[in-house]
Amino acid sequence: MNPRQILGRIGLWLSVFVIVSPAILFFLWMASLSLKFEIDNASYPPVFIPEHFAWKNYADVFASNRFLTYFSNSLVVTGCATGLAMLVGVPAGYGIARMAAHKSAIVILIARITPGLSYLIPLFLLFQWLGLLGTLVPQIIIHLVVTVPIVIWIMIGYFETTPLELEEAALIDGATRWQVFRHVALPIARPGLAVAFILAVIFSWNNFVFGIVLAGRETRTLPVAVYNMISFDQLSWGPLAAAALIVTAPVLLLTVLAQRQIVAGLTAGAVKGG
Repeated sequence: MNPRQILGRIGLWLSVFVIVSPAILFFLWMASLSLKFEIDNASYPPVFIPEHFAWKNYADVFASNRFLTYFSNSLVVTGCATGLAMLVGVPAGYGIARMAAHKSAIVILIARITPGLSYLIPLFLLFQWLGLLGTLVPQIIIHLVVTVPIVIWIMIGYFETTPLELEEAALIDGATRWQVFRHVALPIARPGLAVAFILAVIFSWNNFVFGIVLAGRETRTLPVAVYNMISFDQLSWGPLAAAALIVTAPVLLLTVLAQRQIVAGLTAGAVKGG
């Protein structure tokens, strides 16, 4: 490697470090808060690594009577919203890509970038009229507002980069359009499916606004449950940080396990060509 390449690589790593370090520092500080007693969390100067770890902060979160309920609520809402989004979004993305329906793609993009609060008030009134408030059904339906455009938009971009020759050969051999989609297009699109699935899970799992408005006492999801731990009388940073890390752990673990599929899906368009 010549000096210019060495300097370029050093500059790249320095840039990555500057961009990533705030997120890493934030995560490490949350972990530190979750492992300290309240006297250490309130001390000055701040203590990063305590002498004694307060594992009871995590035990207190899991010992909560409603934690498993909220966790199961998040699983149901995220699972249903992601599953329905994949069921609807993948065929829709394939159809829009193959028909070159650019106007439809623009509509999907507008739906993707429109804030969720724009849909919240009318849907809240609709669910109130139907008597569904306080159940999981409204949360599943309104999460589709977020997950479906994500899946469709990702799959449009991916299907536009997949080769048409294999599909045309299958059609010549007598396959129907549905058979081509199921047996030819879907296997090729596995990296794109993985990216769409993971992003839909992340956006649905972390959603806070919809849950705090539409959920009842027994149908809250984990982000809302963590928020409800904040009170004006007393704020326990240790259990709060522990609960926040527990909420983050499933999505973080899923992302780490599927990082190869994410990279393959995001870079597929660049290596396949148009």
